[in-house]
Amino acid sequence: MNPSCGRCGTIVYPTEKVNCLDKYWHKGCFSCEICKMTLNMKNYKGFEKRPYCNAHYPKTNFTCVADTPENLRLKQQSKMQSQVQYKEEFEKNKGKGFSAVADTPEMQRIKKTQDHISNVRLSVNQPHQPPAASKNYSYEPAAAPGPVRQAAAAPPPSSGKRYQAVYDYAAADEDEVGFLEGDVIVDAQVIDEGWMYGRVERTGQQGMLPANYVEAI
Repeated sequence: MNPSCGRCGTIVYPTEKVNCLDKYWHKGCFSCEICKMTLNMKNYKGFEKRPYCNAHYPKTNFTCVADTPENLRLKQQSKMQSQVQYKEEFEKNKGKGFSAVADTPEMQRIKKTQDHISNVRLSVNQPHQPPAASKNYSYEPAAAPGPVRQAAAAPPPSSGKRYQAVYDYAAADEDEVGFLEGDVIVDAQVIDEGWMYGRVERTGQQGMLPANYVEAI
């Protein structure tokens, strides 16, 4: 006997059956409880045996802050900034009666980082100088001028629609593209219900993305 759908309650036949969360669903009925976006086995999130998309998955509020890689990076960056500011204050007040700062390995590493950044900025700001041509006093007849190569025309502007992300999204498959809230999606094309194809302007990556995570601009 064929089971009934967990969403609409009608009979689910084998050709359209999705078995998930201890229930059977029509492929079209297996959608987010909030926004009704069609889901699949790769991008759904279950809560109390009901499917949700990533944006509307119920989240539990915790009072403590987890040591995620992002939080650890921000903590390390804040520590480095404090040390750099302390060193800059020392350089400004040198010779005004302050005690010297110990040349610790951490301060040496910060100094090398600052020197590297200064060298990179200097190399970027300096115009490129062509190598000096060697002097050749032998006379050679001037070659006939060749055809002038026309400059390549600028690429045409993107013809697709532009959207802006209203939520963060992490790619769940190889053909998907992740983005952050506020990112601009260009060259966007609607593929089917709930999905579109586009390119993230900030990263240059392109692929499939959920349509309910963005809005037209």
